[in-house]
Amino acid sequence: MTDRYRAVDVPVRGGDLRVGVWEPTGDAAEPAGPPVLAVHGITASHRAWVTVADRLPGARIVAPDLRGRGRSNQLPGPFGITAHADDLARVLDHLAVPSAIVMGHSMGGFVTVATMHRHPDRVAGAVLVDGGLPLPIPEGLTPDEATAAILGPVQRRLTMTFADHEAYRDFFRAHPAFADWTDATTDYIDYDLVGEPGNFHPATSFEAMAADSRAQQDGEDWLLPGLAALPTGTPFLRAPRGLLDEEPGLFPAPWVARWAAEFPGMDVREVPGTNHYTLLFNDSGTAAIVGALAAAGASPA
Repeated sequence: MTDRYRAVDVPVRGGDLRVGVWEPTGDAAEPAGPPVLAVHGITASHRAWVTVADRLPGARIVAPDLRGRGRSNQLPGPFGITAHADDLARVLDHLAVPSAIVMGHSMGGFVTVATMHRHPDRVAGAVLVDGGLPLPIPEGLTPDEATAAILGPVQRRLTMTFADHEAYRDFFRAHPAFADWTDATTDYIDYDLVGEPGNFHPATSFEAMAADSRAQQDGEDWLLPGLAALPTGTPFLRAPRGLLDEEPGLFPAPWVARWAAEFPGMDVREVPGTNHYTLLFNDSGTAAIVGALAAAGASPA
C-alpha cells in the first residue's frame, strides 16, 4: 500500500463495512473527474483493485470489502446483490461523495447494475469488468446446480483450511488462471486468509457467496432495468478466457453480442491476453480498465 491509501470502517446494517480509499496524489490532489467506486467479485476483496489504483494516481478510488468478504466478513445477512447496492450508497454517504463512477468486476458488475437501478442519482458513470450481464446458464439447472457449474472450484476453496500464508499462495500458484503472478497477486491472496496458524481459511463467508450467487440468477426486477438505465457508452470489458483460464470465458462473445444488441448503449471491448482474474492484474487488463474509466469520465492517470 502507498501513502495515498487508507482504510476506513463505514457503519452499515449490522456493523461496519471495511473500505479502502486511494486519494489522488501530487498535482492531482483535486481530481478533475468524479471518484471511482470499485466493486470486487464474489469471493474477492478491495485488494483486487491495487494494480488499477497504482495506474490511476490522479483519481480518488473507493473500494469496499463487500458484506461477507474481507474485513467485512462478520457482517450478517441478508445478503444479495441489492443489499450490496444499498451498502454502496451508505459508503458514498459516509464519505460525502454525491456520485461516483461505479466499476464492478464479476459479481461486482451485477452490484454496479443494481446500484444504477436502485440509486441512479449516485452513478455518474459505469464500467462493467467481465460481469453484470445475465449469466449463460444451461437450461434445466436449479439455482444451486447453476452455482456449482459456474463456481465449483471456488465453492470448494471456501471449505478448505491452510497451514499458513505460503500454503495458500502455493494453492493459487497451481491455479491455471494465476500463472501471471505479481506482487499485487501476493498482496491480494495474503489479505484473503484469516484465522489462526494451522487453521487459516479464506475470508469469504460461504453463506454470503451462496446467497449472492442465487441473487445473480434471480435479478428480474433489477438486472434488465438496470442495464437499460446504464449511461450510453458504458464499457463492458470481456476477458476471452474464464475462471480456469479456459476458453471461451465466463461470457462467450456470441452471448455478449446478444445482450449488446438489446442494450446498444453498451460499448463492448474484448481484452486480449486476459482471463477472468488477470484482467485486474496484468498490463493489458489494467490498461483496458484505465481506458474504460477514462471513457466513463474518471480523472486521467
